Amino acid sequence: MATIHVGGGEKGGVGKSLVVRTQIQYHLDKNKPFVAVETDRSNPDVAGVYKGLCQYAVFTENEKQADLADRIFEMAMEKPVIVNLAAQSHRAVKNWIERNHLLELGAEHGVRFCNWFVCNGGYDSLNLFTQSLTSYDSKMQHILVRNWGVCDDWEHVDEDMQIQKIIKKYKVKIIDFPKLSYKERNIIDQKRLSFAEARESKEFGILSQQRIANFLKSAYAAFDSTGAFK
Repeated sequence: MATIHVGGGEKGGVGKSLVVRTQIQYHLDKNKPFVAVETDRSNPDVAGVYKGLCQYAVFTENEKQADLADRIFEMAMEKPVIVNLAAQSHRAVKNWIERNHLLELGAEHGVRFCNWFVCNGGYDSLNLFTQSLTSYDSKMQHILVRNWGVCDDWEHVDEDMQIQKIIKKYKVKIIDFPKLSYKERNIIDQKRLSFAEARESKEFGILSQQRIANFLKSAYAAFDSTGAFK
């Protein structure tokens, strides 16, 4: 069964694009077939880094342009799709799925959805995560991506009984996405380097390259723990 992997989080600044870029590099390093799709029109940084790899699609609530996202489902008929969502896309994506009955259609054609919800641990982010879970009511797999690059203390989430209850109810898988050191992150973002380019770049010394390698190793292990990329 092919999967549409949606890199979301709804809220800006949670590290969504870094997670999606890491997922793309994961597939490249492991020679896994995939299609990458950029939907962020205001800041297409994933497409800017992985030039030539990304297809483009648009999620909109404008009915006249509603079919601009249809190619995502069509491509998923052939191979897994990794989608970089813009912030505040939830309503447009949900409308697209519901209007076209894609969860039911996907079951017929062997295509499922997986929402990698990138979270910064804040109240707004957790509230948006809860809304996403309840809106799909167990019909879409959710993976909560706890981004340690933007929040290094998740005890409040572990102790929040309401959050833990809903995680258990919807059988949410949880991963810890590792922190990429600020120095390496800043250079990678400034130069718009892919992780493959960063590993070979003269901008980084031996220790910096090792930190990048360690980051990718930890991130890949987290992805593998979910079984979502099998």
